[in-house]
Amino acid sequence: MLASAIRLMTKGDLQRSLLDWYARERRDLPWRRVRDPYATLVSETMLQQTRIQTVLPYYERFMRELPTIYALAEAPEERVLALWSGLGYYRRARMLQAAAKCVAAVHGGRIPQETSDLRELEGVGAYTAGAIASIAFGRRAALVDGNVARVLARLFLIEEDIKSTRAKALLWKLAEKLVTTADGHPGDWNQALMELGATVCSPRDPRCGACPVRDHCKALERGLVATLPRSEARPRPRLIRRVAVVLASSVAVLLARRRTDSMMGGLWEPPSGEGDIDVLASRLGVHPRSLQSAGEVVHVLTHRRMRVEVARGALPRRKRWALPGTDYDAIERVALEDLASLAHSSLARKVLIVANVPLRGLPWKE
Repeated sequence: MLASAIRLMTKGDLQRSLLDWYARERRDLPWRRVRDPYATLVSETMLQQTRIQTVLPYYERFMRELPTIYALAEAPEERVLALWSGLGYYRRARMLQAAAKCVAAVHGGRIPQETSDLRELEGVGAYTAGAIASIAFGRRAALVDGNVARVLARLFLIEEDIKSTRAKALLWKLAEKLVTTADGHPGDWNQALMELGATVCSPRDPRCGACPVRDHCKALERGLVATLPRSEARPRPRLIRRVAVVLASSVAVLLARRRTDSMMGGLWEPPSGEGDIDVLASRLGVHPRSLQSAGEVVHVLTHRRMRVEVARGALPRRKRWALPGTDYDAIERVALEDLASLAHSSLARKVLIVANVPLRGLPWKE
């Protein structure tokens, strides 16, 4: 396979064609305007399992408020999570801050340049290490993400399940060979592969007519583009049913904070739980008959599909509240104007919206 790859790369200059296309067509993204290892670390962490259009407003706000590795390392975790609120996969935010603290304490504030050292940082795997080393430091380091795997599987006709151990090893070998033989900046080559997968060589309905390397694509030659890459289907998300109670006034809402060791730990949300709304209302010390049905929220995670029945009611004047369940460690009356400064999930935002709680002023989008 590697020998075939080398022949394919040199025949008709596949690499030059792709690099020329990238120079002309690449999207103008804020992290591409600089070769800043911190910007690369933040952007690549945010982009894990998340679309670029979703990431853009989060990235720009995060970099405005925490512009350096030291600013991130020294920030309160609550502030980091608040800046991440709605982006999902909150463990990424905690690992990003842990990596920043390590860089500040161990590396004098300088992000390492070699992949082996980068891999020692919390949350930095092979892909992220390759991205930082190649894009920020010009190292000839390979990377393979979903977009790159799809491009390589089609170009080189890899018909095995790309999630198999054998296929993964082959993809990484191909990526390493390509980045070491490509002309120009290694980061541009890696980004060209990713850009091709993101904008042209898409999972469904790829735009083969617009592909700069279509003349070299073995899958296109054999009519197999639609069937590659091959991968076992994901299991269907497990259905989880919950209930939530939203107690709000025109200026405030009752929110509870999830324990750090629970799902969505450290995030604030309207009190929720499994079972019956009447039981949850009783735990909060409000009469179930004082509540009205607000509707239902559906929230899909990687392995879970959550259906949340929402009830709403007036926020009583009370200083002390009982915790609504063992998943929580705090409960407070929160001014609506302070919501943006609290870490909360997109699920919490959906629940507040269906309960008609005004969320104007929040700087992020669904």
